[in-house]
Amino acid sequence: MRSLHDGPRLGRSVRRGYRGLALDLGSSRTRVWLPGHGVIAVTEACGDFGAEAGQGRPVRRGRIVDPVSCGRMIGRIADTALGADRADTVIVLSHPVLAGTEHRAAARELMAALGPVSVIALDSARAAAACAGPQDGGPLLVVDIGAELTEATLLVDGLVRDARQAETGLSDLAPSEPPTAVVRTVLDMVLEMWKQDRHGAVLGALRKGPLLAGGGAARPDITDRIAVRLGVPVRLADDPATTVIRGAGLVLGSVLRGAGATPAPVSTADAAPVRPGRQR
Repeated sequence: MRSLHDGPRLGRSVRRGYRGLALDLGSSRTRVWLPGHGVIAVTEACGDFGAEAGQGRPVRRGRIVDPVSCGRMIGRIADTALGADRADTVIVLSHPVLAGTEHRAAARELMAALGPVSVIALDSARAAAACAGPQDGGPLLVVDIGAELTEATLLVDGLVRDARQAETGLSDLAPSEPPTAVVRTVLDMVLEMWKQDRHGAVLGALRKGPLLAGGGAARPDITDRIAVRLGVPVRLADDPATTVIRGAGLVLGSVLRGAGATPAPVSTADAAPVRPGRQR
């Protein structure tokens, strides 16, 4: 995975052929997708992008907790990838399905500070489905196991019908500790969704096999336990830690291959309707 510090060269090539980028603001790292280059990993604000010493990560538990540092990081990414002239550019920004009001408001402000860009907000479940999900339009259960957040989302015909979120992730596990807490969290969320499902969509999604994404999906000790406890096979994308950003990149590519017109701006509050479950 390249570093965005290949900066000036990437910036020039992107400006000549493409006008856009995809962003995934994760709790452990930010990932960027650039047309023609693919996924580029960006570490915490205190790493590659030179925030002041002692500052922590700007995104924690799926929320922007340090808008100033996050804004600097995003600004430097945009400067490097898109250049100073950002007219007619598109940014696809992925976010947790159950992103709260504060996170959405902070994201809107950060995107607005980038200037004349069109922003397409895309929840992580639909991004993962765009990358690795089946295209039959039926129900799909997406389980995204990240560093500090785990979400289970039911998609039906490409729309979010139900979702659960828990502030539990890989960073909560000790190195030698079995992933019992994470697996239990996933099972509890799926069971809650199943109990409240009146139309059989969750059962249909389970029969097809849930799609696992995020860093947790790269750990067989987690995926095998989930498959055994649910009694169904699970689906894994290649490099599941980048499933969401690659899906966001596919959406961006589809937009850029369109008629050539920049889409109308879409704020992070304009995602598809969600019927959220309880947030843990």
